[in-house]
Amino acid sequence: MAGTGFPGFIIVFGLLAFIGSTNAQLQMNFYAKSCPKAEKIISDYVKEHIPNAPSLAASFIRMHFHDCFVRGCDGSVLLNSTNGQSPEKNAVPNQTLRGFDFIDRVKSLVEAECPGIVSCADILTLVARDSIVTVGGPFWQVPTGRRDGVISNVTEANNNIPSPFSNFTTLLTLFNNQGLDTNDLVLLSGAHTIGIAHCPAFSRRLYNSTGPGGVDPTLDSEYAANLKTNKCTTPNDNTTIVEMDPGSRKTFDLSYYTLLTKRRGLFNSDAALTTDSTSLGLINQLLSSPQSFFYAQFAKSMEKMGRINVKTGSQGEIRKQCALVNS
Repeated sequence: MAGTGFPGFIIVFGLLAFIGSTNAQLQMNFYAKSCPKAEKIISDYVKEHIPNAPSLAASFIRMHFHDCFVRGCDGSVLLNSTNGQSPEKNAVPNQTLRGFDFIDRVKSLVEAECPGIVSCADILTLVARDSIVTVGGPFWQVPTGRRDGVISNVTEANNNIPSPFSNFTTLLTLFNNQGLDTNDLVLLSGAHTIGIAHCPAFSRRLYNSTGPGGVDPTLDSEYAANLKTNKCTTPNDNTTIVEMDPGSRKTFDLSYYTLLTKRRGLFNSDAALTTDSTSLGLINQLLSSPQSFFYAQFAKSMEKMGRINVKTGSQGEIRKQCALVNS
């Protein structure tokens, strides 16, 4: 049935128009003439440093995701305060983001080669892709030409970035708002295969839910007991880090989806993917297919996400420093 697979040809016209209008001036090798070494400089730095800190790969794909869901993929998540406004960095879902200094170092190297040419938005997008590839994950195409936004607003981030507490309806609405669909929701959630989380993102499932002992009845009881005994031992633990795909966190694979079918998704938002028949059908299709199929579909969704509401041409600016708008 249409809607239970990954149709390559069923495209809602309005969505096509939405995506088309936002990536009209993105192109592969956008900097080929203006800064021909840019993408290699970025890739080389990532390949040199990510193997020493592989957990940053998850951080950068999350940073890219959070950036694109607020005012499009315009590097606004990288900004400090603009016009006295509290920036996206201060939003609840962004307070655990890491790697801003890494992006700043990459930007300084690119600026030394080609001042004022390569946007922070493109740098973040490329770093996210190159980091995932470096840790053995899928490759996807990154057309470039994004320009940097000049507004960063904490309220917009809190309102638009999906929460780990969200149910399926809320998740899909937030994705639809960005021109993404159920396929994209399931596939992009697959990045949790290398993710880590702090206890506050899910501890209410262990201590403040409706099941016995306060445990969420939709969470596997053995898994919940293990989390309470060995990880988040009190409801107030704010520091312990938990793997989202235990036993396989360093491998970009399908085991995250296997855990979902065993009621071992860590977040409410993970468990929510099994509450919708279409979403669950997609999960089962992924699990019955080769990993290469997951990689190919994940790449398509990442490419699609990277085009959300981009600024091109004369829109925005090319920041000199990623944390600051140009004066």
